[in-house]
Amino acid sequence: MATTYDFPSDLLAGQEELHQVRAELSALLKRLPWSVEPLDGFSDVGGWRKVERPASPGWTPDEQAEVEKLRQREHELAVFVSGHRFWTEVAATDRVEGRMRLKHAHEPPDAADSKGD
Repeated sequence: MATTYDFPSDLLAGQEELHQVRAELSALLKRLPWSVEPLDGFSDVGGWRKVERPASPGWTPDEQAEVEKLRQREHELAVFVSGHRFWTEVAATDRVEGRMRLKHAHEPPDAADSKGD
C-alpha cells in the first residue's frame, strides 16, 4: 500500500498555484509569436526534418513583461514547494514519492494513483 502524506495547507496551495502559473505561462507562450525580437521567416528543408517559421513581429513590451512576471512567479513557487519545511519531516528515501504525490494531490484519488510519472 502506498504511503499517504498529510501535506500542510500552504504547501498544497503553493503546488496548486504552481500548476496554474505553469498552465498560464504555457498558454501565453503558445499564443505569442515564435521570436521575442522581430525576425524574418525562414525555411530549412536541408536538415533531417523540414523546419519553417513565418515572419515574427516580435513580442510587445507588455507581452515580454507578462512572460517575465509569470516566469518569476513560477520560480518563486518552485523554490517554495521544493524547499518547504514539510520535506524535512519525510524520510529521504520517501521524498521523491511524496513530491510526486503532491503534484497530483488536487486530482481525484483514482487519477493520482494511475499516474506513471
